[in-house]
Amino acid sequence: MNLFSSMDISATGLTAERVRMDVVSQNIANANTTRTVQGGPYRRKLVVFKEIQPDSFQNIFEKVKGKYTGKGVEVVQIIEDEQTPLRRVYDPGHPDADQQGYVSYPNVNIVAEMVDMISATRAYEANVTAFNAAKSMFQKSLEIGK
Repeated sequence: MNLFSSMDISATGLTAERVRMDVVSQNIANANTTRTVQGGPYRRKLVVFKEIQPDSFQNIFEKVKGKYTGKGVEVVQIIEDEQTPLRRVYDPGHPDADQQGYVSYPNVNIVAEMVDMISATRAYEANVTAFNAAKSMFQKSLEIGK
């Protein structure tokens, strides 16, 4: 692994955490959306990350020898949270109320979304710090030759 590899890995982390922050922002913005294009209330979205796997024989061989050969992280998909139930509120005057007068609201918990946002922000900051440290080491190594 060289210096540019560490910068590449940090860059993939920055990209992935930025996507995560965008999805959390979308969840918060739609916390009270009772009607979507697909019909029904908005459903919370989740980001799925995956380690970027090295695929060359040399990288696989290095991994077997116990050397780290990671390439970073990538966003695999953005999925809807189908497991968490929708919030039902009694409001018979609402245009989206059912026969019993209940309105189905999104399964978005603002507190949980804010915790996710803080976590994504901290991970983003950690990747920026790692990137800057690698850049600083690279600059210092260039100064040695002067």
